[in-house]
Amino acid sequence: MAFDAIPIHALPADAGLTGNAPPLLGELRDRVRRLLERGEASAIDLSALPLTPADLDWLRGRLGAGELTATLHAQGESRFDETACSGVWWVTHRNAQGAVTAQLIEVGFVPELVRAQAGDVADGLAYLESLRADD
Repeated sequence: MAFDAIPIHALPADAGLTGNAPPLLGELRDRVRRLLERGEASAIDLSALPLTPADLDWLRGRLGAGELTATLHAQGESRFDETACSGVWWVTHRNAQGAVTAQLIEVGFVPELVRAQAGDVADGLAYLESLRADD
């Protein structure tokens, strides 16, 4: 297909914005404050809110990009992107076919799914104990 056959339509930058995203910034401020004061981690399920793709783009643009990204591969890919606000993570879960199944903003020192679980750490200890220095 020739490029000139692909229809391209320019839309204003605010097209599709509903106004539902800006209040999330205040909610995130409160949640980050609770994280610092009480160690209380939390998450906002963006998939459950009436947000358009334009709203999500606006919010992601406002939050900016941080320095860290983690990817988990388990029955699909989960990506954890730190925003420019340390402790605020943009989390995207995809199924095995690559379709987005959930989007969240997680507030925490580290995303919950990235934290090692006690059972996994115990398995790691057992593995280390099984290793011999002369092997």
